[in-house]
Amino acid sequence: MNLPSRVAATLFLAVLLGGGGYWAGTNNLGSILGIGPAEKAFATPIAQKAVPVGAIIYYRHPDGLPQFSSGPRDANDGRPFVSVRASEDVSFDDKENASSSTKTTDAALPVPSHKGRILYYRNPMGLPDTSKLPKKDSMGMDYIAVYEGEQAGSSTVKVSLGKLQRTGVKTVIAGMAGVGRKVQIPGTIVLDERRVSIISMRTDSFLDEVASVTTGDRIAKGEKLFRFYSKDIATAASEYAASRSSDDAGPALRLRNLGVPQEVIDTISKTRQVPASMTYTSPRDGVVLERVATAGMMAKPGDVLFRIADISNVWVVADVPEYDLASVRIGAPAEVKIRSLPGRTFEGTVDLVYPDVNMQTRTTRVRIELPNPDGVLLANMYADVEIEAGIQGPVVAVPNSAIIDTGDRQVVFVDKSEGRFEPKDVKLGMRGDDLTEIRRGIAAGDKVVVSANFLLDAESNLNSALSAMTEEAKP
Repeated sequence: MNLPSRVAATLFLAVLLGGGGYWAGTNNLGSILGIGPAEKAFATPIAQKAVPVGAIIYYRHPDGLPQFSSGPRDANDGRPFVSVRASEDVSFDDKENASSSTKTTDAALPVPSHKGRILYYRNPMGLPDTSKLPKKDSMGMDYIAVYEGEQAGSSTVKVSLGKLQRTGVKTVIAGMAGVGRKVQIPGTIVLDERRVSIISMRTDSFLDEVASVTTGDRIAKGEKLFRFYSKDIATAASEYAASRSSDDAGPALRLRNLGVPQEVIDTISKTRQVPASMTYTSPRDGVVLERVATAGMMAKPGDVLFRIADISNVWVVADVPEYDLASVRIGAPAEVKIRSLPGRTFEGTVDLVYPDVNMQTRTTRVRIELPNPDGVLLANMYADVEIEAGIQGPVVAVPNSAIIDTGDRQVVFVDKSEGRFEPKDVKLGMRGDDLTEIRRGIAAGDKVVVSANFLLDAESNLNSALSAMTEEAKP
């Protein structure tokens, strides 16, 4: 080919290539072929990007839209979905967020997951809804990935530090302590049966004179009650007065057997004379509960003439419900408040638990002994009683708020550190005002949840249900 022909061919080829480049540029042929400005300028060399490794987890939309697929799939414009492998970051940002951080994502190396294989994704609001693929709920919240091992035990709960702070989870250490509580019950003041005296004669007697004391009067020991004459007592007194020695036990014993007070016997021994009538004195300090004696009456053996009660000590009888009996013990301290004596509190101890249960009220009476030196406590007064019940010795105990009682089972959540909480079925003992005895399930030193444990329980139940669903879905 001569020189003019070669020049003409060169000019034709240049015009053809220039026109073709202009047409390719105006028709976005480079974008269609996947050639962009970054590739042309080698801003991010391919050799610097980490190569994804691991199995293909799912496929995502090529433009970063929140569309995913478990298998190969094409977008609406015909482009194939992009595979996402196990070592790649999983991002659910929408298109706008993804486009604004493209440079950062492309420049950063993928962070491999150290949590294990993802089993499924669960609803972020705790609803019983799972997915094998990443997705968002109706409010745009990402479903939470559940990794292999996190469902171990099917009920263990794992919570992030930020979520722990937001939900207000608090823990305490289970320790050895006494478990106590106050049983509040109504009661009534009654007289001490051991301090009631009945005055009666042991032989036929005539009452010559009766002291001016009536029912309700307070009387002192040794104070005169009445004077009497008895034929049998007079005969025994004459024999005693005529005896050669005051140490003769026979006549004196007979007088004592006839109920003659020791003061009268001593007087006969000194004077050697038998009085026409004898004086009967009060055997104790107390209150006259009953007076039957009348001047001139004849008293038969056993007739009640006076009834006197010592009220320096009284009883409070209270009704304890049957379900509280196990926590009430003899010797337990008690506080008694009298409704007619506001502002005053009396302290006593449980003296007796009666050995029967009332069939109608299903309660058992307990007796509390109270000192009454000033005599303000009167029989049949109403009282409000608080008995210190419970276990005094140290036992494994947790705060009451740590226990979730469903009726069928009792659960305590134990903090396993690093945001993991494990539910423990426990057997309860005594329940106190603040603490509850744990007989089985946890030990002293375990860290238990005392706040927001109902949220953990809901999470644990959800994990159990999801674990069961996952097991059923396996081939």
